[in-house]
Amino acid sequence: MIRKISAVIAGYLVFAVSAGIWFPLMGYKPHAPAPAAFMLETLAYGVCFSLLAGFVTKAIGKSFFLNYVLAAIIFLGAVLSLLFSDGSHWTQLTTLLVFAPCALLGGVIRFSGNAKQ
Repeated sequence: MIRKISAVIAGYLVFAVSAGIWFPLMGYKPHAPAPAAFMLETLAYGVCFSLLAGFVTKAIGKSFFLNYVLAAIIFLGAVLSLLFSDGSHWTQLTTLLVFAPCALLGGVIRFSGNAKQ
């Protein structure tokens, strides 16, 4: 049980810490309007880290079901942020529509080095 909880926490930390680093590093606020180029960069960055979060969750927890838990937590966090924050909502919408599903996809990624031949 501790392994499963730790897996979800680790996956969520990969996702959340990456976002927490990205916006200050790039000089933008997450709930403020941003140029289209920055939005696309954020999309690419977020997809990479969402996939990584899903991969980490599956690798630690050894169960794809945990990726559903991770995606639900990411989704719920975005919904709550959408409901209770002012300003532009592009980050929350991107999280709902792209990043949460990518956390699921990250759980199915396998590296060729692990495959039996």
